[in-house]
Amino acid sequence: MAPKLHPMRFLISFSLVCLVVLWTGPVLGHGGVAFEEDTCVINIGFLKAHFTGYQPQSRGNKEFCEDIPEVEVAVFVIDYLHDFLKKTPVDFRIIEDVHGFGVFANWEDIERLDDIERTTVFYEPPKRRPGGVMTVEYDFQASGSYIGIVTAQHPTEDKIYTAVFQFQVGSRGYGYLPIVILMVILAQFLYWVTGGGLHRSFKCANG
Repeated sequence: MAPKLHPMRFLISFSLVCLVVLWTGPVLGHGGVAFEEDTCVINIGFLKAHFTGYQPQSRGNKEFCEDIPEVEVAVFVIDYLHDFLKKTPVDFRIIEDVHGFGVFANWEDIERLDDIERTTVFYEPPKRRPGGVMTVEYDFQASGSYIGIVTAQHPTEDKIYTAVFQFQVGSRGYGYLPIVILMVILAQFLYWVTGGGLHRSFKCANG
């Protein structure tokens, strides 16, 4: 028979797992961008490219994967990893996340939008780049949540390859992290109380 897990120990373990998942979430990336072998990679359908963000005014050559720390000029560099992309017209659009899609934004969400032009803050028209590198620059005017959209049109067939990813400009905040930390502290306190810790403390205090 498998041993039973004490409810308090289960709560502590569960809370710690949630804490680890939330803490490592930003490192894993979201949407069409992810870390692969310490490199930020964007997935445009089955096609891949390195994706790097810079803020030369305040951060020099420091690289960012998706999220942009300051409300100022940002430079995005997409370095193609497939030669096929060099033959393909590729565009890049940034829209304000006014619908609150967040990290779960996908191409189906974008297709349903009827106000994409109104929410677009930047658009780089499609064109072929034989050198295999797309470099764009945009001066952000406000902090908040944005969605990047990359589309690549097949040069000879009626096919389109896409990448959709949410990113934050300015402070991201802590999300659910404070709640999970509070759960861990509460679980540990309850385990201490139910294990007799409170009783022993009173006993010691009273001699």
